[in-house]
Formats: sequence, structure tokens, C-alpha cells
Amino acid sequence: MISAMNIFRRNSQKWKKGLWLGIFLWASLAAHGQGYSPDWQSLDQRPIPQWFDSAKFGIFIHWGVYSVPAWAPTKTTHGSLKYAEWYQKRLTEAPPGEKNLFRAFHDSVYGARTHYADFVSRLTAEMFDPEQWADIFVRSGAKYVVLTAKHHDGFALWPSPQSWNWNSMDVGPHRDLAGALTGAVRSRGLHMGFYYSLYEWFNPLYQQDTRRYVDEHMIPQMKDLVTRYAPDMLWTDGEWDHPSSDWKSEKFLAWLFNESPVKASIVINDRWGSETRSKHGGFYTTEYHLVHGKQADNQIMHKWEECRGIGGSFGYNRNERLSDYNSPEALIALLIQTVSGGGNLLLDVGPTADGRIPVIMEERLTQMGQWLQRNGEAIYASSPWPHHAGEVPGRYFTRRNNTLYLLCTSWPQEKILVRGVKARGNIRVTLLSTGRAVPAQLHRGVLALDPPNIDPGDPSSSYAYVFKIEGLVL
Repeated sequence: MISAMNIFRRNSQKWKKGLWLGIFLWASLAAHGQGYSPDWQSLDQRPIPQWFDSAKFGIFIHWGVYSVPAWAPTKTTHGSLKYAEWYQKRLTEAPPGEKNLFRAFHDSVYGARTHYADFVSRLTAEMFDPEQWADIFVRSGAKYVVLTAKHHDGFALWPSPQSWNWNSMDVGPHRDLAGALTGAVRSRGLHMGFYYSLYEWFNPLYQQDTRRYVDEHMIPQMKDLVTRYAPDMLWTDGEWDHPSSDWKSEKFLAWLFNESPVKASIVINDRWGSETRSKHGGFYTTEYHLVHGKQADNQIMHKWEECRGIGGSFGYNRNERLSDYNSPEALIALLIQTVSGGGNLLLDVGPTADGRIPVIMEERLTQMGQWLQRNGEAIYASSPWPHHAGEVPGRYFTRRNNTLYLLCTSWPQEKILVRGVKARGNIRVTLLSTGRAVPAQLHRGVLALDPPNIDPGDPSSSYAYVFKIEGLVL
């Protein structure tokens, strides 16, 4: 996550100025009763609603017809080949010169005459309990949820008129899955959002006439999703085939920000056209630290979000083993690195076709929640403190108002030195998880902390450690 540290170490002051300028422009527009024009110059002035930056941690859910075969190779150098949710597309293609592993698996298990669409009858969701899912998400410490309302296969998890006979009400579960989860999530006080793929791999209208697809299918479907459920976030994807002008993204976003029922509260990402990632939209996105398969640009100066699975895939992959899943230590370190760099973490779970969140995923989320329950003060509503970002491996900083937090992904074995600080009063340092006082001395701009002995049996003595530092000039 060095790139994330560089982002805010190099650009923190510029970022603050840009944020205040955006807020000023938004307030000016509101005061004069004006809206946003359907062009990026205007749309990019809209500030990201504050709830998103404060939330820091969200849950991604990839669930659909691909959850039936639920398979992808795990031992491959091609990162996206690990994505089980790409099953339908991968059946028809393979990297140049390589065997199509998806087709080989499919034909041996289901037979060559079985079509992807045949899987929908096995997407039963009979074990789907939206209340239980919501409880898991609350226990994880997440503050928002993003469900794949429609992935690239075009299957909709709500009774979409535009996806007749290819949605969860007409076929498969015969339930409004999106609506059921939305109600449960919101009843727990969490924000609810939807992932939506702009393109559809094998939609005949998309393949034959992209303009008609956009006008008659995509735009009406997105508007239906927004007006029906009033989501807090619209997380688009599948934009790379065409520029945003072909998708009519600017026109849609002008409607979203000016006329829709969520015009003041909705958050959007940057995936609105082949040219928009890390350039236009709302928050910028990285995926396993990549942007379009390339390392994230260190010079990006913007609110961002990292998305990834607990394992190597977003959709449930039956082929993954324990070694393919991140440990709780790794996931909490990822959260710390991301938040201290100014980002949010959107961590994915892939439910099974019958509607269960795999137990190992539930366990990982529970472990993260237990840590956040004790240390969340250093995460939620925090902002980066980039002065020492990346200076010592495994040590990160956040701040809230006049309080500084030092987050260590392993227990420090020697005295901790924080350089270049000044006191504004009495300095008080505590181990956040226990409230235990930590000896500290400030001398010539160097704050020295003496980590206390800890009991290995103490539940707070796990995963990562936070020192709360009060009394500094920040």
C-alpha cells in the first residue's frame, strides 16, 4: 500500500484545498438554485457526501447466476482469471496459447450441452436470510453495503422490467433479493448501495446496437433501480468498451444529481466510460491495488476506495482453499493501510447459490468487527496524517480533530519515536483497546513512547495495536 501513502503524503494540502473549493462551489450552486450540467466539468464539482468518507469500511456482495458453478482457477498468473463471477465470459475465451480451464471444467462437470442460462434454476436462495446477513455486516463493523444488482451477465436481482425473464423475480429464487436485503440493511442503520454493470456480455441488443441498448435498456434500468430503492451509492462497472459519451453517463448523472430522489445523498464511483477511471466521477477505485490492471498512479489526489475479495475472487469460488483466504491480521492491516492513506475499504463476500455467506467469510468479518469494536475510534471519521507515512514499515497514522492515532500492524519491540511534533498541553498516550496509559516523553520535537508489556491472553492483544496520542499540535 505504499502507493496509497504517497498519494496523501504528496498531495494532502492540495486535496484539502480542492475539497473546500468543491464545497464552496456546491454551496454556491445550491444558493442560486442551479443544478449540474451534463458535462464532466460541472459534474466533477459535486462534493462526495460526507457519510462516505466517515464510513471507511463497506461490504461488497457478488451474488448471481455465477454463484451456481462457483468456479475459477486459483493457480494462475492472470489475476482476473481468478474471478468466478466471470464464468460465463470465460467459457468462450482463454488467454492466447493457453487451455480454456473454464470450458474444461464446465464440460467435465455439467456437460457441453449445458448452457450458462440453465444454471438459473439452481439459484434457489432457499437459505437466504437478509436479516442474518445484515446482522453479520453490523458485527463486522462495516457502515455500508454494496450488492451486485446486475453483473456483466445481465441477470438482475430485482424485478427489473428491462430484464424480463432474466431477473430474480421471474426465474430462479422468484424473490426480490435486492429489495429484501435493502430493507434489512437499512433497518440496522447501515447505508445501502448497488453495483451495476453498464454492459452485458451477450445481450443481443448491446451486441447489435449499442445506442439503442443504452437508450432503451441501460438508462431506464438504472433509473428504475434508483427510484425503486433510493440507494445511497451507485457503483458502476463494465464501462471500458466505450467512452462515457456513448454510455450517456454525463446526461444520466445530471439527472441523478438534479432530479432523482437521492440527488443530495447518493455517492458514485469513477467507472462511467473508458476514459473516466481516476479522472471523473465521484470517488476513484482501485481493485486489488490496480486500476485497469495497472498499478495505481501514485500522483492521484482524490478520495478513493479499494475493493477486493477476502480470497482471490469476488464471486464465491468453490475451488479456493484456506490458503487462498486472507488472515484476519492481513485484512485488518489492509484496512489500516487503506484508511491511513485516505481511502475506504470495500471488502467482498461471495454468497452461495442457496443464499449462505460461507462460514470462513463470516468468521473473517466477525474478527474484523471485534477489532473495530475496540479500535474503531482510530478508523471511523478519521483523516490521514501523512507526515510520517511509510517512514517505518507497519506503522500508520490517522487523526480526528486534535487527537493522533498511531496504528501498528505488529507489536513494537522497542521504543517508538514520532518526530517533528509539538505539544499544545499535557501529552497523554494510551493503548486504545484497553485505555492503559503508555509512558511518553517529548524532547526537542521527538515523542518517545515506551510500549507496555501486554498479556498474550488478552483479547486486545491481537491483529493490530493503536496508540492514542493527545496533547499535540496537529
